Amino acid sequence: MCDTLVAVGPATADGAVILAKNSDREPNEAQVLTYAPRAQYAPGATVRCTYLEIPQVCETYEALLSRPFWMWGAEMGVNECGVAIGNEAVFTREPYDRGPALTGMDLLRLALERAATAQAALETIVALLADYGQGGNCGLDHKLYYHNAYLIADPAEAWVLETAGRHWAAQRVRDVRSISNGLTIGAKWDLASPDLADYARGKGWLRRGEEFDFARCFSDPLYTRMDGCRPRQACSMRLLREGAGRHTSASLMAALRNHGPRAGGDLAWNPGRGWLMDAPCVHASLGPLRPSQTTASLVAHLRADGLTAWATATSAPCTSLFKPLYLGAGALPDMGDAPQATYTPGALWWQHERLHRAVLRDYATRLPAYRAERDALEAEFLRREEMLRGDADARADLVADCWRRAAEATARWTEAVLATPVRRRPSPLHRLAWAGFNRRAGMEREG
Repeated sequence: MCDTLVAVGPATADGAVILAKNSDREPNEAQVLTYAPRAQYAPGATVRCTYLEIPQVCETYEALLSRPFWMWGAEMGVNECGVAIGNEAVFTREPYDRGPALTGMDLLRLALERAATAQAALETIVALLADYGQGGNCGLDHKLYYHNAYLIADPAEAWVLETAGRHWAAQRVRDVRSISNGLTIGAKWDLASPDLADYARGKGWLRRGEEFDFARCFSDPLYTRMDGCRPRQACSMRLLREGAGRHTSASLMAALRNHGPRAGGDLAWNPGRGWLMDAPCVHASLGPLRPSQTTASLVAHLRADGLTAWATATSAPCTSLFKPLYLGAGALPDMGDAPQATYTPGALWWQHERLHRAVLRDYATRLPAYRAERDALEAEFLRREEMLRGDADARADLVADCWRRAAEATARWTEAVLATPVRRRPSPLHRLAWAGFNRRAGMEREG
């Protein structure tokens, strides 16, 4: 499960558009940042997506992508034109295509590689839906089928696109908006596929005399309730509305770290409590209603004069550090070995897992071992980035320095956390769940 948030010009402090996403996947489903360079292709060229090969376009844009290690498609990303997209699984009454198909993540990557504006990205996705549909297994260890919703932004505007099979509706964002694994577009939209109401009526989802409501007619009510999307979206919308007019990259980072109104303050929060994934910062636990973990986070600050991406490249933003990235540099910082589903000591994602999983053993006691230093370091990165906008050479030096210092700090923080005695353990069931995740990852238990 996932959460994607956006604040457009009137809602931000500098008039930019800011998109942010937490990507929630299985706890051992490492996510990797990928750089896709601008490229040109000969007539007749094809592109191999996760399951399906389709015709390639003549030219693709440069893009920064955050993707599950085993997929071609991406959960979130931004391209050189300043288009940023995050997707969400949504559960609908339409049948799922369980054979080889374009996944929602494939559609996101194809749109980023092919579209220069948010509306063009929307049009790219719906055109691909019309030609190929959507489907395929989207789970790593456990098969999972769903449809997709998207938040699509550029420096001038943002759109919500929600789909059910080949059917869709879209709304332009006026100020702030979030999506969280459930259809939200009701009786009003700006764009839509043809004959939505007639189709729903033919299926028996719309009774005579009722006003057509896209979300009500097309949502699968059981799965939509079980995935916790309603309380998560309510939480993210509350945070967006409270900060409207003042939003910055930092405020969207804070929103991604939020554990919900019932957390009772950050250090009173216990990852072992609760049955639903009911806040933006998602932590897995035992049972069918909390199978996912935030495995990567991204904030895209989109301005007319350029963009800055802030990525964790690691799980659990509440234990992670956002670092700056730019397009145009031609490469990403060294992130070590390519991560897989088992512990790889040389991979950045798994190096952070030592820290993250140690903190989870006593969040309230162990997070304070480094949180203040983490916050100060991140604030320094934000200040330096704001000062250097427009200076390409200085930005490259900034990225290299920030990622190097983040790696050094993570190693230092891991040792500090492991040296901090556990005083308040989460529930036995939560510990049992993470013992299983660690066993499957091949991680030796520490501290």
